Amino acid sequence: MKSIPISLTCLLVLAGCQVVPDRLPQAEPAPAASCYFPATHERALETSVEVLTEWGFTLNSTDTSLGLISASRERPLHGYYDPYDDAYSYGRGMRLFGGVGIGRGGSGVGFGIGGIGYGGGVGQQPVEVERVSLLVDDTHIRISRDIRRFDHWGDLRESYSASNDDFCQRFQTSFTQTVPATGRPL
Repeated sequence: MKSIPISLTCLLVLAGCQVVPDRLPQAEPAPAASCYFPATHERALETSVEVLTEWGFTLNSTDTSLGLISASRERPLHGYYDPYDDAYSYGRGMRLFGGVGIGRGGSGVGFGIGGIGYGGGVGQQPVEVERVSLLVDDTHIRISRDIRRFDHWGDLRESYSASNDDFCQRFQTSFTQTVPATGRPL
């Protein structure tokens, strides 16, 4: 009976150890300054779609009233695996697990073989998914881009913000070449 007050006291002490984050989640690293650039012609939304589809992106969703475009593309990652992670049996051989138990009804022994992984995947190719979102308003375009890598099990292995200077400047150059300074498409 004395264990209930002690357990309750320990629970209350541990509950007081929770910490509230000091800031909200943010993109790491921060988007480059070139990912926000002026675009004042009336066909900025259509031109942005043209540039993305020319680069091999597939449109996921668009909302013309908000000026929002969401697109993605994926490519296979041949030979991609994490050599430091043995949790998913990346080419490291066979796993053997088992246990011994004693209970009221007697005792038992069990063994199992799992995680046989001599290389390849489970019928799925590791992929890299690149997602781009554009917000087009009357005066500017804002680009947000992230890259996610999935292993041959379909588990997310790597994810990062890729709104870098290189991608945004290439998009800006293609955008301005598609629409000359007069504001009319080629």
